[in-house]
This record gives sequence, C-alpha cells and structure tokens, in this order.
Amino acid sequence: MSKLVLSRRTFLGSGLEADLAALRPDTESKPIVVTHPTEDLATLDAQSDSFTFDSFTTADAYELGHFLHARLSPDPRPALIKITLANGLTIFQAITGSGVQPDNEVWAERKRRTVLRWGCSTWRMHCKFSGDEALFASKFGMGPDQAGQYAIHGGGVPIYVRDVEGPVAVVVVSGLKQHEDHGVIVSVVHENWEVLD
Repeated sequence: MSKLVLSRRTFLGSGLEADLAALRPDTESKPIVVTHPTEDLATLDAQSDSFTFDSFTTADAYELGHFLHARLSPDPRPALIKITLANGLTIFQAITGSGVQPDNEVWAERKRRTVLRWGCSTWRMHCKFSGDEALFASKFGMGPDQAGQYAIHGGGVPIYVRDVEGPVAVVVVSGLKQHEDHGVIVSVVHENWEVLD
C-alpha cells in the first residue's frame, strides 16, 4: 500500500501566527488533550507512523515547529520540540515553558537515532516490542551501551518526501507522556496538512 502524500493546507506564516496567539498573556494555561494513538501496528502504519509530504523545506519545518509550539505552549509541562534533517542538521528547535532539562536533549537524540535507523516512529517501535527494552536490544544484538543510544518511547516521527528514498527529516517531541509526545505530532500534522488528490 502506498503512503498518502500530504500538502500544507495553510499559508506560509500560519504556524507563526498560531504560535504568537498561544503566547499572549491572556492564554489560559492548561494541559493539552491528545487522543491516545493506536497500538495496533497495521492501523498505526496506515495512519500515523510516519508522514509523506509533497515537499519538506525549511519553511515547512518552521510551520510544523510553530504549530507544535502553539499547541504545547498552554500546557504547564515543559517540552522540547526538535526538527532535524536526516543529515543531523537541526532546522527547528524550541522549548515550551520552564523546566526542560538537558536530559530532554538526550532523549530527543535517542529518538532521532531510532527513527533514522529503522525508518519508523519511536511509538511504533514501542508498540512492536510492548515497551520491552531488553527484548528490543536482544532482537538487534545490542549490548546495554549500544541499546542506550536508541529510545523506543513515543515522540520521534519520520518525515518522508514523495519519490525520495528514506526519511528526509525527523520530528521529535520530548517531555510529556510518550503517547502524548507522539500524539501531538500526529494531530498537528493532520490538522495542518491535507491529502493530495
């Protein structure tokens, strides 16, 4: 089954406008509500394991990053948002609220490595191994040090571009519950990108 190809449905700058609105002093602080993503691998693969765009430029990364920041800013829990190209270049990074720790950066890097090595979301890897990190390490013949370079916790999602082999970018959210880290990326993409005919 071929992946659906998505195109941004909003004008360039919509993400920044949404982000600015979310940062206004009169914005109510409240935890975000994210639909718990499916744990069924077939459904996950069809709906929200990864996303294929018609193109993914730095402008698209900024839009996605700002939309994520706008969604997460009212939540009192701090989170890290990071979008990197497959070559490791960070093209968007932001935090929401105070309290993000250096460890969030470590988690973001571990999630990014997982996405790039297996080409799927970290939530999918979590579901595939039922969160069993020892089973995950054993399956791929990794010792504790090597396995520690990867994370099978939700929040890392690959971005593909139509007719391009392999992920071109990785979107990571770190700091919430892992299903929320994954779910917020999915909901923001589905709200702001549409399926091409």
